[in-house]
Amino acid sequence: MQPTRTLNIGILAHVDAGKTSLTERLLFDHGAVDRLGSVDAGDTCTDDGGIERRRGITIRSAVACFTVGDTRINLIDTPGHSDFVAEVERALEVLDGAVLLLSAVEGVQARTRVLMRTLRRLRLPTLVFVNKIDRAGARPDALLDDVRRLLTPHVAPLTAVKDAGTPQARVVRRPPDGPAAEALAEVDPDVLAALVDGPPPIADDLAAALAVRTADGTFHPLFHGCALGGQGVAELVEGMVGLLPAAPPGPPGPTEPRGTVFAVRPEPGGRRTAYLRLYEGEVRPRRRLTFLRREPDGRTSEVPGRVTHLDVVGGDATLTAGNIAALSVPGGLRVGDRLGEVTDRAPQFAPPTLQTLVRAPHPEQAAPLRAALLALADQDPLLHVRPGPSGTTALLLYGEVQMEVLAATLAEEFGVEAEFAPGRVRLVERPAGRGEAAEEMPWLNHTRYWATIGLLVEPGPRGSGCGFGYETELGALPRAFHQAVEETVHATLLSGSRGAPVTDCRVTLVRSGFSSALSTAADFRGLTPIVLRRALARAGTVLYEPYLAFEAEVPPDTLAAVTAQLAQLEADFTGATGGDTGWLVTGELPARRVREAELRLPGLTRGEAVWSSRPAGDRPLKPGR
Repeated sequence: MQPTRTLNIGILAHVDAGKTSLTERLLFDHGAVDRLGSVDAGDTCTDDGGIERRRGITIRSAVACFTVGDTRINLIDTPGHSDFVAEVERALEVLDGAVLLLSAVEGVQARTRVLMRTLRRLRLPTLVFVNKIDRAGARPDALLDDVRRLLTPHVAPLTAVKDAGTPQARVVRRPPDGPAAEALAEVDPDVLAALVDGPPPIADDLAAALAVRTADGTFHPLFHGCALGGQGVAELVEGMVGLLPAAPPGPPGPTEPRGTVFAVRPEPGGRRTAYLRLYEGEVRPRRRLTFLRREPDGRTSEVPGRVTHLDVVGGDATLTAGNIAALSVPGGLRVGDRLGEVTDRAPQFAPPTLQTLVRAPHPEQAAPLRAALLALADQDPLLHVRPGPSGTTALLLYGEVQMEVLAATLAEEFGVEAEFAPGRVRLVERPAGRGEAAEEMPWLNHTRYWATIGLLVEPGPRGSGCGFGYETELGALPRAFHQAVEETVHATLLSGSRGAPVTDCRVTLVRSGFSSALSTAADFRGLTPIVLRRALARAGTVLYEPYLAFEAEVPPDTLAAVTAQLAQLEADFTGATGGDTGWLVTGELPARRVREAELRLPGLTRGEAVWSSRPAGDRPLKPGR
């Protein structure tokens, strides 16, 4: 049967909950692969990188496909480790629905709570799958209480487990009535009215309401099973097909293609393959496309090119609205490149807060190391590769595990060794006010730069990056001189007067001049940093440091000790709720103190605390820091 609808579904979980194993089971049970891969054996379909197979973790998002009746399901298997949060967030942008995995043994973990918070914020339709019901220590009933308390109260099981925690564990179906109907009534007024006023809702009405509330992201059906053994997977698939909404079809008639690149993979021979989710229109091989790219400094550039390779997930010849394809364009695409003006579910990930310096231990590998890092930055623009001091390269990262994986990737895929300096928290500078400076030609007694440059620096909106504009008459400078000034402005802003990158500012060229006989682009490249730094000094800059919002669940008798310790670590508290069973403490903490909090909390709470944190913007650096 030819598929008539498409579902793009992400599988998300804490590390080791079984995402890749579930993907393998789904593909095998529906004939997409003829052999069931194993994470332990390192032969799974989606973790195809050597590093992923050795470590047994997912590092890059992968896409696989299987068909159920008339529905094609594209599975996006995403990383579970917090250091690869950007990969998860990119995948969420292109999904129609999600499956959130929990282990029946380990239960709700800190990363699980962060993921569910994000899914609920995006109102992304989500099913919950409790995996590993056959493992010793599995506790599906107690876990349901934890899910309602820690993740969301709007959840109900559509399956039950017999002989949990034994090899004989099996799954039985449960109709959406009784407690499930009562839970559904909390988000559906029609079900509530039927339960209170009568007549009681019939099974068909409950099933319809369940589908509607799952599709709008307000309710979460829960299933049980075992990915390795296959128990409960059929029930989960029925839930995917019956409860998650398919990708909407594009508008009728021919339309310009609209989509987003959410992953990039290197291929042999230096080619890069980009994964594109298409929302409207269609893409065929050899078609000429123009992608829009937001540069790190806030500019938007165009990336034109003809499609030289197109591999639609599912095997179609043409990429149509709602589907995903791997494609190549000369010059290469990057994660986040957009086809048309895409506004659906803009990415939610924050920039990394950790920065490090990378050095080649062998001088002859310095140039290959830099080239390799630039190639990796094309795959992941959040790395923000730029020159560092004394021949090093500066990188932005999310954590130490990402650093280890990056070192292994450089060694295995590029054949270069790298030494990483200890990571430190990344600071940024923002202009405090307006500042203007200018220099007239000829400069320094006719001996240096034949150029006239005047620059105005002003604060810009948060998140705007660094913009550049002109107040001078168009054509007053040759194009090469204009380009030299603009490029040098952006390069100079990588290190402000306090040594940190400058962001959220607007630089305007307000005066210009040149000598047709003597001036060169090098004159403008040499003078621009001098004028810009003087303008920045007159504007003044403020250093900002990143903060993380935290949640800490602690036993009631440890509340005083925990809050005292967090206050010592400069926490700003936003709330504390709870009672005899425990307290939930929330607030914000400087990113430089989060690691200390994570190390001290277990000792203060007998190891019973649950901690989670997420980026929460930045604040001015306090004096003396």
